[in-house]
Amino acid sequence: MQSADGKNYKTDVADTEQLFRLIQSIPSPKVEPFKIWLAQVGSERIDEIEDPEKGIDRLMETYLRKGYSRAWINQRLKSIEVRKELTDEWENRGIQKGQEYAILTDEITRAWSGFTTKQFKAFKELKKENLRDHMSNLELV
Repeated sequence: MQSADGKNYKTDVADTEQLFRLIQSIPSPKVEPFKIWLAQVGSERIDEIEDPEKGIDRLMETYLRKGYSRAWINQRLKSIEVRKELTDEWENRGIQKGQEYAILTDEITRAWSGFTTKQFKAFKELKKENLRDHMSNLELV
């Protein structure tokens, strides 16, 4: 990986799941609060699998805590529904998830904004954040 000085160094890396598994294996009282949080999140996720409405409620609460208006949240939920209908149609027509979805999404985004999805994220100065979570109601439509 490249360091701040521009040099490349061999480095061990891990994804999120691997980091969580590593944390679970640490036998230290200082890690216990994080382990408790992981167990709580896991339990909530299982509850949401049994009752998907709980996931929608959690999503609403998260957006409200981030300061979004109820009108924006409702529009965002509608845009998720519309996006799902669109991707279902793509799937029915044999479009492959992944690269082909990305190409079609880029074409749609470019048609209304003049940017590819990547360019639009850069324009909005986003890194890992979800682009749709940073769109106005008009952009969501």
